[in-house]
Amino acid sequence: MLRIHFTAEDFTRVRFAPRPSPVPELHAALMMLGAPHEELLFGRWRGRLLRALPGAAEPLADLVPGGVAPSFLDVLGETRQEGLALIRAARPECVRSELERVYAAGRAPVPPWIRALHAGSAEAWRVLERAQRAAYETVLAPVWPLVQDLHRAEFTRHALTVAERGLGAALTALAPGLRDGTWEWPGAPRDVHLSGRGLVLLPTFHWRGGPLVQDLPDRPVVLAYPAGGGLPPGPPAAPGEDALAGVLGRTRAELLRALTTPRTTTELARLLGVSNATASAHAQALRAAGLLTTTRTGRSVHHAVTPLATLLPKR
Repeated sequence: MLRIHFTAEDFTRVRFAPRPSPVPELHAALMMLGAPHEELLFGRWRGRLLRALPGAAEPLADLVPGGVAPSFLDVLGETRQEGLALIRAARPECVRSELERVYAAGRAPVPPWIRALHAGSAEAWRVLERAQRAAYETVLAPVWPLVQDLHRAEFTRHALTVAERGLGAALTALAPGLRDGTWEWPGAPRDVHLSGRGLVLLPTFHWRGGPLVQDLPDRPVVLAYPAGGGLPPGPPAAPGEDALAGVLGRTRAELLRALTTPRTTTELARLLGVSNATASAHAQALRAAGLLTTTRTGRSVHHAVTPLATLLPKR
């Protein structure tokens, strides 16, 4: 369990980030690119971006040799430029110690540009900036307007909850384990003491794992949590392009469209032109993603879409 410990003062310093932050969102997306799970929702998205990601972005992988990034990358900033400036402003001793920490296990050789970054080389910082820019232009820039819209809706939802029911209700809507000044989230065991610094809650629309915590001295703790409906944000579909099939695959997209009313597995198989076993396997995958429900009545099994599925684009 992740346990966040509040003082009375911290409860007056909780805020929801009013706008999305490009650098944390980019880092969340890059972590999902390297994750082998979530194939149903992220498999096609991952394959498309890995093919499109330019070579200039490759140095970013050198910063996470063991899957854990150095803490000097944990910044906010309302623009990419502001975020990069905050990274560049990291104290040299922090950069050195964090690079030493992530490479301490010795499982990977240290690339020359990382050694140069450790030494404070201006050229190494330019390598990092070019890599961040290349990754942003490929991964985030095409969907940033959508991320802004999703963030605005998320912020409004929490603001209304705070106004109508109070801060405690807004926090427990995200994770129900709030008691005696400690807020628990499912995840790796860890204790975070706010100690009067306050807490910033930041939704991310690419990450699907547990909460990501930025806990740096003399700064508010930032908790980035997975938000949205579970699908990775995608660029607008071109005229005639089937956006839903591009994410889920043609058969699963057509299966969802066929569920204008609840249908049995046999009915779905007949409509899709596939075997019962194939229709059942696709329904099981969509059920695991929260896009349909299955109920049994006697010997019949009926599938129906969930409210989440009704939010997906029809084409």
